[in-house]
Amino acid sequence: MTKLSLLDVAFFIAESKASPKHVGGLMICKRPPRAKTSFAADLFREYLTFTDVQPPFNRIIRFSLTAMPSWQECEAVELTEHLFYHQLPRGKNGREELYRLVSDLHQPMLDRSRPLWEVHVIDGLSEARFALYVKIHHASADGVTMMRWAVNSLSSTADDLELKPLWSVPHIAGAGSPLREKMARSLLGDLAGAGKHVLGIGRLAAMLLLESVKLTKNAISLPFVADGNTPLTGQVTAGRQFATTSVSMERVSLIRTRTRSTLNHVALTCLDGALHRYLREEGVDLQRPITIQMPVNLRKEGDQRVGNKIGIIQVELSPPTDDPYVRLRNIGFSLRNVRTMIDSVEPEAIESYTLITGVVGQLAEMLKLSNHLPPTGNTLVSNVPGPAEYLYLKGARLEELHPISTLPAGNLLNITLFSYAGQLYFGLIATDELPNLQRLSHYIAAAFTELEQSVLDAGKPVS
Repeated sequence: MTKLSLLDVAFFIAESKASPKHVGGLMICKRPPRAKTSFAADLFREYLTFTDVQPPFNRIIRFSLTAMPSWQECEAVELTEHLFYHQLPRGKNGREELYRLVSDLHQPMLDRSRPLWEVHVIDGLSEARFALYVKIHHASADGVTMMRWAVNSLSSTADDLELKPLWSVPHIAGAGSPLREKMARSLLGDLAGAGKHVLGIGRLAAMLLLESVKLTKNAISLPFVADGNTPLTGQVTAGRQFATTSVSMERVSLIRTRTRSTLNHVALTCLDGALHRYLREEGVDLQRPITIQMPVNLRKEGDQRVGNKIGIIQVELSPPTDDPYVRLRNIGFSLRNVRTMIDSVEPEAIESYTLITGVVGQLAEMLKLSNHLPPTGNTLVSNVPGPAEYLYLKGARLEELHPISTLPAGNLLNITLFSYAGQLYFGLIATDELPNLQRLSHYIAAAFTELEQSVLDAGKPVS
């Protein structure tokens, strides 16, 4: 038996048919040169032979009335309950049809009576391509962990034909010596952890108080003050839609170099501009900054354990402006202050803050009040770093890799950034109720071009 953290338990408590709590990934691959048209079907059949299933892919969630939920390893996993094959028909096998299928696959909850993961092989894409869609419960892995597992299951060269399905590769790092485990569970350890939580939460509360009375600016953005009168927020309902766009990392790097910005500064500037344009076209003209929820990785370097080690904080983007360069500077200022805040408190405090704000938002969701109460933020934006070079699956080149996340309470849109093989991808997952998602993805690309032109303008000073 392996106990879950409070954050992992929260994903189960918050889960519903309208708002399942799993994370996914879409991998689009190109068949190897001179490969048979049956390559993907053969790959699926070979996958079914890897019956030695490793943790956490062999774990079932167990609930108890007297104890915290825990993971229990099952003796055998029936792969036909987790592996699926799909064939797109000719003439209906483009990106639009692929995204529609992935949206439909991403909606249903995973069956809690079995290990909480699925892998779908999608055959017949145009231009000799196929895809893999993977989903796993958020209590088993956060987005960073899932992408690490996916990368570890692939090869760095086309010549390496070894197949390493992610469910058949060991993922869990050693837990340490029995003595160390015993000490970790001791009263002294519990008290030390509780002390960190109390001190950290006290410091966070002080920061929020100072921000609320306007004695600080963007030390940390306040939760539940975002404008709720937009199509981005409300009661999460069933039905999903998925869209993407991308820009080259070379173009991103040029802006970063000239402005001394980070990738997050540039990406959030594009998102801010695109969201304001989208909202204006939907009849909403915001007079205050957009507030995003942003996951932060709280793992120490070298921590390879499963489960979640993340916090979610609120970040205020730029006050409305038509100047992309000014927007970039405003967001840079906000993010630097947030980074200072995160570095000044214990990770345990960020986790506790995440749970507290999450519980409030989830209560509103469960009571069906999300359409009437202020949201935690206007949307959630996360950044998952990926490999810089192309990866291969049994000789097939992985051309695109898109993380697909879950929707937090009160948010109808979630945006995930992912850098891979010289491209920065923007993945958008939303409920069916959010209008014109594809248009929003086009606006992100347009906002990047506007920022690029503004920065490269000879009249703009380089900071």
